[in-house]
Amino acid sequence: MVNVLLIGIGPTTLSALESLMSKCHVQGVVRNADIDDPVVNLARQANIPIFPDTSQKEIKSLILKLQPDCVVVSSYNQILPPSLIELSTFINVHYSPLPQYRGRANVNWAIINDEPCAAITIHKISPDLDEGNILFQQLIPIDFDDTVADLYGRLNQIQEQNLGGTIVKAFHGYEGVQQNNSEATYGCTRLPEDGEINWLASTRSIYCLVRALVDPFPGAYTYFQGKKLLIWQAKPVDNPSVYIGRIPGRIIGRSKTEGFVDILTGDGVLRIIEVQMLGEERTAAANIIKSVKSTLGLQTSELLTRIQNLEAQISKIKENAKQ
Repeated sequence: MVNVLLIGIGPTTLSALESLMSKCHVQGVVRNADIDDPVVNLARQANIPIFPDTSQKEIKSLILKLQPDCVVVSSYNQILPPSLIELSTFINVHYSPLPQYRGRANVNWAIINDEPCAAITIHKISPDLDEGNILFQQLIPIDFDDTVADLYGRLNQIQEQNLGGTIVKAFHGYEGVQQNNSEATYGCTRLPEDGEINWLASTRSIYCLVRALVDPFPGAYTYFQGKKLLIWQAKPVDNPSVYIGRIPGRIIGRSKTEGFVDILTGDGVLRIIEVQMLGEERTAAANIIKSVKSTLGLQTSELLTRIQNLEAQISKIKENAKQ
């Protein structure tokens, strides 16, 4: 049986562990997580050690100690250096159709860019970013209303069905298919502040952004009355009224009974359904936004007013200090 060390800190690790347990001997899981974490719980039930130190120094020490036949990486946030990957056979699970979408946040970017498909690729790790031979790849369609959570659910299922067998196949000599580097594309790391909505954009692109950033990600957001407003659920309005006097971000409709609020975009109308003021509970949009005279997003006039108020406060503090 193939001896495997699993490295994983993200949402793909549970299905990776389930798949590897069915085909391989898992020597340990490198993961820093809470005691209620499902990966930790599953590993403990199977008497698989959990190694909470995810540093490269600790991983090197574990490889030298355990001498695994293969190190499997499923959700890790660091690029492994050549000095580390030469110690064993390293195989990575990457949720994109390599060589396209090398890098970070691939499922998020696929939805944001309105791609027709997402994918899972299992590949050998080489010194260059996501460049190693492809051992397994499967594409899935991205449907109109799919969220990032929906896609992770389907991709995790494919990983569970195929990762363990792919590792065994590679252990017995399968080298995979070389990537065509001339077709490579890359996605950069996404930060929480990258989720701000530009209401000048199209309805479709804003809707894609919202769907791409639902849980477990930080959420697409805008500003309402100067405070951050997360938008967790929305949908385009079909055949909306045509506004030739258009102010993107302006509220044009609200249903107190159904809880939604309709917002003008750059080319149509987006209906926002579930929202959350920062630090508060999620709620229906109409519970927060109560006037069609409101406009979402940071307004220049509002920012100037805030600056003027701060300047006045500073001046008052300075005057008091002189007395």
